[in-house]
Amino acid sequence: MKKHFAIFLFALLALGLCVPPLFAQASGTVKGVCKDTTGLPIVDGIVVWANLDNGQKYTLKTNKKGEYFSLGLSPGSYNVTLYKTADDQKANKEMFHYNKFQVSLDENTLDFDMKKEQENQAKGVGLSAEQLKAQQEQQAKQEKERSTVKGLNDKLNAAKAAADAGDFDTAIADMNDANQMDPTRDLIWFKLGDYNRLSAAKQTDPAEKQKRLDSAVEDYQKALQLKQATPDKDADKQAQTLAAYYNNLAEAYAKGNKIDDAVKTYATAAQTYPAGASQYYFNTGAVLTNAGKVDDAIAAFDKVIAADPNKAEAYYWKGVNLIGKATLQGDKMVAPPGTAEAFQKYLELQPTGTYADPAKQMLASIGASVETGFGSKKKPAKK
Repeated sequence: MKKHFAIFLFALLALGLCVPPLFAQASGTVKGVCKDTTGLPIVDGIVVWANLDNGQKYTLKTNKKGEYFSLGLSPGSYNVTLYKTADDQKANKEMFHYNKFQVSLDENTLDFDMKKEQENQAKGVGLSAEQLKAQQEQQAKQEKERSTVKGLNDKLNAAKAAADAGDFDTAIADMNDANQMDPTRDLIWFKLGDYNRLSAAKQTDPAEKQKRLDSAVEDYQKALQLKQATPDKDADKQAQTLAAYYNNLAEAYAKGNKIDDAVKTYATAAQTYPAGASQYYFNTGAVLTNAGKVDDAIAAFDKVIAADPNKAEAYYWKGVNLIGKATLQGDKMVAPPGTAEAFQKYLELQPTGTYADPAKQMLASIGASVETGFGSKKKPAKK
């Protein structure tokens, strides 16, 4: 009996020794090579195998040759997704995927050749009827966009040529035609605003002049609305473009004698794009100077100087506004403090500039001498 039991136990042990190989055959291996659209290996790429039957996922990393390999995947249907980097995987930015790839108990090979896939996609190879339809619709959309952009560029070029020749009415007509083609382009509305604003100066009828300025305001506002709704990826470029739109809108307000609106809009331009603030504050000062708002103009030019201490014209026009506040004491003109310094600083920065002679004349009118070193101790004026 003991002998028979020993034989039976040996048989069980022998059977047990056969079990691991049988279980080893219950899984398969996967491998492949991943290449980008230029044929180079995708290094440190991520290949995710997701089992559609049990939800289990296997995340594999490619080596320097773009290769990946794994043992122990259970047979079944898998969705396989390639990511260029681990960060792309986290952001769910895939390069390509295969759906319902069947893993067997044998060795399974699945390569990612992005150059080949790109060519196949262009031809519609391997796409379902629904995918092919979507691709064709996308291609048609892209072709329409190319055609529209070409038409708009043709109109923009024609309008510019007309405007350069002083024919603003033709330029306006070209931009209106462009808006008929596509009314969603902020640049078209912006240029239409420019041509309406510039054409206003040529009008002899005050009512027509104001009408064109009002149209320019509406055009610029539309351009701003569209630009804000579809921002650039480059935040700095977006801010610069918006500020330019605000700047020209402010000028249209100013030409229409809407001074408060102009000042507020220039301020918005400066806030939107601080790098250009000195110019927007300078434009504010110019508008206020023309409107006779001396104190506000001086404050505006002080902002210019704070933003850009080397902007010579700001010192000159600050001086002009200050001298406008001068008083007569007997037969002598007495200017407010800082007047002479403003003109002298202009001459220091632009000794032969456009306003050099007027600056010297202004200094002479208040009995001040021309100083070569701004900020140095001044000699008293001769009596």
